[in-house]
This record gives sequence, structure tokens and C-alpha cells, in this order.
Amino acid sequence: MPTNQIAGQRCDGWKRRDFLRLGTVGALGLAQFLRLRAQACGAGVKEPQARRCILVWLDGGPSHLETFDLKPEVPVDVRGPFHPIRTTVPGLDLCELLPGLAGMARHLAVIRSMTSPLGEHGIANQYLLTGYKPSAALQYPSYGSVLSYVRGANGLLPPYVAIPEFRGGAGYLDLAHRPFVTGGDPSKADFQVRDLNLYPGITPGRMDRRRDFLAEFDRAQAGEQSRLLPPDSAFSQAHRLTTSAEAKRAFHLGEESAKTRARYGPRPIGQSCLLARRLVERDVPFVSIHNGGWDTHDSLTLQLRDGYSGAKVGVGLLPSLDLALSALIGDLAERGLLDQTLVVVMGEFGRTPKLNTRGGRDHWPRVFSLLMAGGGVRGGQVIGSSDRVGESPHDHPVTPADLAFSLYTLLGVDPSLELHTADGRPVPVNQGGAMIRGLV
Repeated sequence: MPTNQIAGQRCDGWKRRDFLRLGTVGALGLAQFLRLRAQACGAGVKEPQARRCILVWLDGGPSHLETFDLKPEVPVDVRGPFHPIRTTVPGLDLCELLPGLAGMARHLAVIRSMTSPLGEHGIANQYLLTGYKPSAALQYPSYGSVLSYVRGANGLLPPYVAIPEFRGGAGYLDLAHRPFVTGGDPSKADFQVRDLNLYPGITPGRMDRRRDFLAEFDRAQAGEQSRLLPPDSAFSQAHRLTTSAEAKRAFHLGEESAKTRARYGPRPIGQSCLLARRLVERDVPFVSIHNGGWDTHDSLTLQLRDGYSGAKVGVGLLPSLDLALSALIGDLAERGLLDQTLVVVMGEFGRTPKLNTRGGRDHWPRVFSLLMAGGGVRGGQVIGSSDRVGESPHDHPVTPADLAFSLYTLLGVDPSLELHTADGRPVPVNQGGAMIRGLV
């Protein structure tokens, strides 16, 4: 099994970066993500049905009653302001603000019986992003970090990229398995990914000398063991990422046509989804997209539909999400990528069955919904159901541990695989989960 000691640590506490810190902040930040790639990444790998995963994280807890599980026959204080629209899949009605997704229902699997006991944002998103209930004793790695550990990366690009920020970290795994975070706003004309450019005043020649110096330092440290070191060091890979025009192209949305960019929509969620497509197209194993604003305690209609007061055409969370997701799934299908790319859309919990006095809904983890497509998932179906008012699971409850088991299985990670903490403690990547019935 791979070691969990960070490469480059000397017995006197000094690290290689302490010798090279001046002027190389960006490259050394990248080196953290690439460090230890020579470890035994093949452990726990099974034949995947999904080579890649895009996780669209709806931060704040999206209302299941306004998205994927509307209740049109119940009193108005439960059913809310929006109406369902039919799809070609019997029983799979979606919110009227999601017409694009409704038109591609054959690709979608909607789980309406997710359930969790945790209704506070911080601990709830840890549970949903790891499959483990949070513990004060141990931080668990998120799906992307586990996949980074198991798969490693193909070529120049990191194995786990977060757009533009992230909620799930590497937990007890090495820092090398944290996501590479783009930062910024992909919808802005001046969008640039941080850490891809050399620090001001640093030339490629100086970077080359630092790379060569580090290689000599590694060889001197290793002594007789130098033959066991990978021929391509972590810093060398970071060096190539910062100096490679091909690597930078993956993040350059300007290469996309105006028509394609308009298809995804002008808002951050749309352009983030387009960037994710560019990354999985280049075989990045895991891309997460952070889409905030779903904590709708008040003014639910304003936030979900309108986007701003007086809007004549809704540009709120739901229309923007619909444009982005329908473009992403459709684009992946057209490019022949959907069958091997798992798309997961979820947040940390749902919202209360009854509207509150402020025209919103509060936290409700007892039952909520999520959407999946591609990557071996059987589309055109609804899995599980909630009760009459969307308060509790009615049948086939699905826990975060079940979700983790299923995602790992689809991505070719053995759910019984044991990873190790820094002190050598074995921890399985999944505990207590089972495959979601009917998903595959």
C-alpha cells in the first residue's frame, strides 16, 4: 500500500520547497497535487463502467419539492409555487423550470429517496461527499480524492479538479490528493486559472534550473535508493503543467465557439459545466463543480426562478441549472463521452415539506432527491419515492453510504478497498453501504 508520508520531508523537518520557495509559489502549489504519484495507484481498481465523473454540487441544500419531486396534489403550503411537467418517462415529472432536462429524460435516473439524519451544512456535506458520518477523530476523503489515490492522472492534468472551489477534501490522505482548484469565475471574460502561470519575474529558464536542482537534491537524498525513484518527479510534472501550452489549453474556454458557450448559458454554472466537459474530454478522472445559493430559507421564487426583482425572463438558479445540465449531458452524448462519464447532481439535503412564513423552506435531510446520468447508470427511471408530502422515504431509502458504494463501484473502485491513515490505521473506503437497486 502507498505510504502516507509526504514526499520530500527530511528527518530534520526541512522540506524541498523550503529551499525553492522564493518565486515558485504557483509551481510548488501544483507539486503538492502531483506528489506521490509514483505510489501504488493500481490497488483496489476494478474494471470501471465510468472512466470519469462530473459532480455538480448544489451547495446549500436544493429543495426536492421544487426540482425533482414535486407534489401537485397536496395543499399549497406544501406543493410550492411551481408546477410539474411531464417527460417521456412514466412517473418522471420535473419542475416546469427544467424543460431542457425534461427533454432528455431517457438519460436520467432520479433518486427520490435519499435520506440522512444530518441537517447542518458542514457535517451534512461531509457525509454526502464521503459516505461517512463526520467524526471528530478522523477526516474522511471525498470521492475525488479517493479516485485520485486509486487512479492517479493521465498525462499533464491533475486527477481531481474543482471548479471554481470545492467542499470535499483529501481527509486523511496526502495533500497530493486534494483537488486542483481553478478559482475565479469561468463566466467572466478575464477568467484565468490560478497557479497555471509562472510567478511574476520567474522565467522558464529559472524554472528549468529549479527543476534540475530539485532532481539533483532528490538523487542526493535517495543515495543508493535512487534507482527506486520515479524517472519523472512530482516537481517535473508540475513544471510541465505550468509551462505546457497543451495543459493550459484544457482550461481555455476561449477556444469554444460562441454558439457552444451560449448553449451552456452565460452564468457561472453554465461555463463551469463547459469547462468540466473540456477536462473529462482530456480524461481527467474527477471534476467537481460548486454551484452555491441553494440555501433558500426565504424568497424561494425570487432565488429559484427570477434571479432578481422584476425579471421578465427567469435567470435564477433553476433556469440557469437547466440550461447548463441539459447542455452538458447533451454535449457529452453527442461526443460519445456520456456512456463513460458519470454525471451526479446533488446537494447536502432537501428542504422542509411546508413553506415557512418567509416564503422559503428550511433544512430537511430526512428525504431528498438527486440526479444521475451516464457512466453505466440506467437512464429513464425513478428510484425510490418519498411519502405524500415529501417528508420521509416511502420506499427504497438510499443512504449516503449506499451512494458512496454505488459511485465507487461505477468508477471501478473496490468498495472494500482499505486505505491507510498517516499512522497506519486501515480504513475502508466504504462502510455499511450497498449498491443502489436498479441503478445499473
